[in-house]
Amino acid sequence: MKIFSIIKYPVLTLGLASLVYALPTNLLKTDPPTAKELQQETIISEIVYNTLVTSHFSPPEIDKDFADRVFDEFFDNVDYTKRIFLASDIEKLSIFKKDMLSRIKSSDLSLFNDAYIVLLQRLDELPELYEAILSKPFSFDIKHDFETDDDKRGWATNEEERQKIWEDYLKYKVLSRLYESDRRQKARLEEEGGDTIKVKSFAQLEEEARNKELEFQKEWMENYRELNRLDWFAVYLNSIANLFDPHTEYYPPQQREDFEVEMSGQFEGIGAQLMTKGDYVVIDKVVTGSASWRQGDLEMGDKLLMVAEEDGEPVDVVGMSIRKVVKLIRGKKGTTVVLTVLKMDGSRKDIPIVRDVVEIEATFARGSVVEKDGKKIGYIRLPKFYVDFNRNNEISRNCADDVRVELERLKEEGVEGIILDLRNNGGGTLEGVVDIAGFFIESGPIVQVQSSGFAPRVLKDRDKNIVYDGPLLVMTNTFSASASEIFAAAIQDYQRGIIMGSRSTFGKGTVQNMADLDRMVGFRYNDFKPLGALKLTIQKFYRINGGTPQMKGVIPDIIIPDQFHYTEIGEKERPNAMEYSEIAPANYTLWKRNAKKFDKLVAESQARIDQDSAHQRIDSYARWLADQREESLVSLHFETYASKQSEYREKAESFRDIFKLSNGLTVSIPKGRLEGMEEQDVTDLEKWNKNVGEDLQIAEAVRVLLMQ
Repeated sequence: MKIFSIIKYPVLTLGLASLVYALPTNLLKTDPPTAKELQQETIISEIVYNTLVTSHFSPPEIDKDFADRVFDEFFDNVDYTKRIFLASDIEKLSIFKKDMLSRIKSSDLSLFNDAYIVLLQRLDELPELYEAILSKPFSFDIKHDFETDDDKRGWATNEEERQKIWEDYLKYKVLSRLYESDRRQKARLEEEGGDTIKVKSFAQLEEEARNKELEFQKEWMENYRELNRLDWFAVYLNSIANLFDPHTEYYPPQQREDFEVEMSGQFEGIGAQLMTKGDYVVIDKVVTGSASWRQGDLEMGDKLLMVAEEDGEPVDVVGMSIRKVVKLIRGKKGTTVVLTVLKMDGSRKDIPIVRDVVEIEATFARGSVVEKDGKKIGYIRLPKFYVDFNRNNEISRNCADDVRVELERLKEEGVEGIILDLRNNGGGTLEGVVDIAGFFIESGPIVQVQSSGFAPRVLKDRDKNIVYDGPLLVMTNTFSASASEIFAAAIQDYQRGIIMGSRSTFGKGTVQNMADLDRMVGFRYNDFKPLGALKLTIQKFYRINGGTPQMKGVIPDIIIPDQFHYTEIGEKERPNAMEYSEIAPANYTLWKRNAKKFDKLVAESQARIDQDSAHQRIDSYARWLADQREESLVSLHFETYASKQSEYREKAESFRDIFKLSNGLTVSIPKGRLEGMEEQDVTDLEKWNKNVGEDLQIAEAVRVLLMQ
């Protein structure tokens, strides 16, 4: 059932009043939702709402303020660009606000039903609007700015104002394409010469840019057409669910492949996780061991602009669905895909990636020996707290066993300290983090987990054997989350080792469970299944000192700057994130360490970092990056725009390789690991060790451990 074709009920009754919309006849192609479909929506709404208020870890007060926020959240989610609705539409539909609270509690879906009709009407008006605008050349000689931050702009008050918003928006999009085409043509002329290239005039490039933008707008509209009523219904339900916390969300029924692509964005080929943010498909995570990870240029936060085969024509992907972007990126192993991305610093970059499978070994714990001044330090990189299953569903690899093996190998090498690198480790199994933390203490609590209405449960390491009792340093960054935060917090609370990293870890201290609604209701609603699933926050975890990583994260003992030092990232930036809280501390015994020596080490390292020229360059880059994120006005004057883009490129290039040491450390493979290794595996490890040896932050960690 297509989103554009449901209309046979132009008059909707709203209690004492009614809203009448004259709906275009070309939407009268299929039937309105059946009584069964409407009943299914009501059933889903009742189940989701009742589950939220009874089972969420910390449900908010369901009052008038909550209901008003649901109304606002719904329209912000449906039309986040503020280019579809008119302000008068929102005003007319605000009639629901007066009794919105009772409608939410009773699963009355009148607001959704009426808003859906208006949405279809407004969407149907857009093709004629953007086609007319793009049929004529733009002039880029007039100095005029465009506001790219949709949150800073309200809905158009009338048709004329909406027309102007679309004109500026499309002019900005065409300008962006035009600049890129002009830049590429100039680069080819410089590289190949004018004899082999047919040079296109500015007017020809502008016309091509408009035509491509028209294709894109048609693609954008097609994406909306592919959404059915249930997809929009999910947007309404999530306007309620997301107010409980940002990790609580309803998922409508869909096939497994759709779920994996649309919700996680993970796919084979280059090894990245994608998410949608406004008109952009954004890199949410680069998978360790993947082709993207090995290439090195693709980063979290990069916005995809274009995708091309190695020698093919780039395809614009701004506004494209994740599903379609994935189809463009996927390809045969060994072929090259070129991603054009908008970096967080505002510069554009072409990134060629050879499609390949993930290097499985690179996703597991991996140890190296770092040598400096004749002394050895052990280094272990743990990408995630994993448990892997083979086809027989038997455990084949788990992080605790692998870390234990690496620790034993490094002890045999006679290392004088261990670095455990949890940077970009997004978490994983709770059992794994408890076991690994236990390797460094005799025994005791590691984390406290609390379910709503219950006393906290203390998870303990009960093995009194210590695998490693020497100096320990844990590396973290903003993207160390969940299980990584549990580990770092435990080491810090026990005063077992030093934590070094960016200002704080991610700050996620909650646990979610995915509930299948079909299973929840049993046989009661068989005729209405499938009903979808609800991801629900059911627990909160706490440090053994009684605090929680939620919102605050783990603040390192030694703060070392990275590119996000002044950029607000993490749980605290998520709307409706659950608050920080404290419970009673667990009973635990501190590790015996020299407090004065510890304080001296930390102070000396911090002073070194603050005064070091390399770290000062990183600090400067971080400040510049944060400043660029604040800039949302873009000039629609070609020369001004081009000059600004060139400035971005030059500035970004000046900060290239700032995280690398000019004189790298000596890094080798532990002898115990070399036994039985294939030649190619040894080569891969040596390449990986080279990167370890050039890492500026690892170098400081080594220096700290050698001073203990």
